[in-house]
Amino acid sequence: MTGSGLVMELTLLEAAHLSDLVSQFEDLVTSHDGSDPAVRRLTPDAYADSEAAAEFRRLTEDDLLSRRAADAGVVRRSLHRDGRDLDADQLDRSAAEDILVVDLTPDAAGSWLRTLAALRLVLADRLGVTDEDQRGDGDTRFGVYEWIGYRLEMLVQALDS
Repeated sequence: MTGSGLVMELTLLEAAHLSDLVSQFEDLVTSHDGSDPAVRRLTPDAYADSEAAAEFRRLTEDDLLSRRAADAGVVRRSLHRDGRDLDADQLDRSAAEDILVVDLTPDAAGSWLRTLAALRLVLADRLGVTDEDQRGDGDTRFGVYEWIGYRLEMLVQALDS
């Protein structure tokens, strides 16, 4: 932690991949049509009664997803290097392990928390994860899911200390 917030370090390769994931997440929440199960997982029913749940969703879903997109934008912009998005395919191999230092204000840290948690929910939906005990042993797709969880846990711990 610093006086103004939190300092996080990521390799450029991690930052580039995370930036790409967050960009895809932004696209998902800004171009939703309501039928994507991952988006529905981000905006769960507030009521057991289906009519009340549908009305609540009609009144709140666009605003909630707009806020999720705004948070994702904060995260993606904090992953810029020299004012530009990082691209994993264009990274020099020798630079891929260089460190990107991200200085997070308290507000930006909140955006990171919300975005990483939401991104993990989307990944869980795509991977069919329904409970915490599912690990996908041997399935490499779970690596990204676990890495996002690790980053989220480290961020929570840093903010708690």
